[in-house]
Amino acid sequence: MSGSRPLGTPADFGAAIRARRKALGLRQSDVALQSGVTLATVSAIENGKENARLGLVLQICRDLGLQLEAKV
Repeated sequence: MSGSRPLGTPADFGAAIRARRKALGLRQSDVALQSGVTLATVSAIENGKENARLGLVLQICRDLGLQLEAKV
């Protein structure tokens, strides 16, 4: 994610998603509706559950205006 620290675990990623959502003044239900996923899915991602599908995670990032950067 642009301008932030590296995300090494699903929990780190979930915390970044949660922080961005809160900074935008959104509820989990708002993100779920906008992204076309369930509230349970948003909650699982924010809580670092490792079974979140990558496509859903990327969609939520796009919906929240987060950019991912690959470091090689």
